[in-house]
Formats: sequence, C-alpha cells, structure tokens
Amino acid sequence: MKAVDDFFAAYDALLDEWPVDVTPVDVPTRFGSTRVNACGPESGASLLLLPGGGATSTVWIGNVAALARSHRVFAVDVMGDVGRSVNDGVPLRTALNLFEWLDAVLDHVGVNASAVVGHSYGAMIALAYALHDSRRVDSLVLLDPTSCFAGMSPRYLLRAVPALIRPTEKRQRSLIGWETAGTGVDPRWLAVSALGAAAFGRTALMVPPRPKAEALARLTAHTAVVLAGGSRAHDPGRVAANVRRLLPSATVTTIPGATHHALPMTPAADVDAAILSAGAGR
Repeated sequence: MKAVDDFFAAYDALLDEWPVDVTPVDVPTRFGSTRVNACGPESGASLLLLPGGGATSTVWIGNVAALARSHRVFAVDVMGDVGRSVNDGVPLRTALNLFEWLDAVLDHVGVNASAVVGHSYGAMIALAYALHDSRRVDSLVLLDPTSCFAGMSPRYLLRAVPALIRPTEKRQRSLIGWETAGTGVDPRWLAVSALGAAAFGRTALMVPPRPKAEALARLTAHTAVVLAGGSRAHDPGRVAANVRRLLPSATVTTIPGATHHALPMTPAADVDAAILSAGAGR
C-alpha cells in the first residue's frame, strides 16, 4: 500500500537524521512487537520517552542529542498508535493492558525503574503508569499533559474531530498548523505525522481515565509538569493551578510562547533543560 510505504520511508529517513547513533529494537510482547529506538550510553540512567498521539518516537529528534549525553534513552512508538509498533497480538483494551505492555518493554531492555517523560497522550500514559506502580517510575516529566489535570479546550476538540474521525494527511497538517500558528514544527516530522495519519487512519487508542484527586495524592514519583504557554489544546493557566492544588509536591514550569504540537521540538533547549533539571537529572 503506497500510503504505508510512504510513511515508513519518511519515518526511516527522519530516524536516519537523528544527531546520535540510534539502535532500533523490536520488543516482543503478548500484544505484538514494540519499536524502541535506543540511544545514549548503555551505562547511563534510563529515560523512557512516550510521544503524543500520532507523533511517533521520531518527534524527539531535537531532544535526543542533549538527553543522550548522560542517559540511556528509550524512545517508544506507543502500541496501537501510528508508528512501527504492531498490535497484532492481544488487543489493548484496558489501562491494565497498557501497564502490562510497558512492563514488558522495560523488562526486555533490562530496566527495573526509569525516568519517564510523556507528551500529551504519552503524558496520560506516563502518569497513569506511575500511579499504577511507583516502583517502575523513578521520576516523571509531563509535557503539556492533556486530560490529566484539566479538560481539553472545546475549540481544540472541535478542530480535532475531523482529524480524529477520518484522519487524512491534509487534516493532520491543518490541525497542527492551526494549533502552532505554523511555527516551531520540524517539516520533516510534520511529513511523518501527516503521512502516518493517511497510512494508519483512525486508531483505537486506549485512553487511561483522568486521575482522581485521591489517586494523585498517593503519587510518590518526583513529578515535573512542563506546560506550553501558548497551547490551544487546553488552558495552561488552569492546568498549572490544578497541578499546584492537586499535586503540590510537583514542580510546574510554563514555557512562554510554546505550543502543544510544537513540543518537544520547539523550544528544544528549554524542554531539554526542564526534563534534565526537573525529572531525569535527579
């Protein structure tokens, strides 16, 4: 199928342009094969990266050089989403399935506990996983987390609905272009994301439920929340206020002018510094 071939060609080409040596690993699980793109010193502290929906692990191209200096980085294509992970085994239908899948990935790469960084949908998974089993999450960095501490913007959802119901390359480009005002997005990655929407179509992602206040009160992992000040996905001020109320031990950083879909690519230096100082660098 041409759309799939075009997507994989763009994905592989972007991965070839990563500024560090990367080792693609296909991790077998009972849910299927999971693509993990690993880089950095094998002796470094582990850092698990979970991208936003439809973004794929290639989205970290602007961040891996800084993160992989001191960390063993595992950038994951989320099972059931666009990317090189293949959900051809047991379907992911529950949050517990997601947690079992992540356990299998960490077990395979020989990591007992890791710093975990998630963006958007990846942040939803990361937070739910830390609440499920604190033993496996040393620290937690949530980049503009959606539906974790506040609801999403109705205006954003209205814009996103066409791309969610019937994804096409044009609709994906239109949504990202509107949210970012056309700035801060690597055009090579945008091609990967847009071609992925056309190739994979509508994906049935397992979305963890929004955590309740009493669950957040039991969170033990050091947590940093990094917000995009110009995000149209939600109200970053409201998210920040709710984090401070529900999770007072967390650090909250807002990057002025950053947008939801431009993260983590832009501003990469600010994102890297926030990750390394607030979570993974501990």
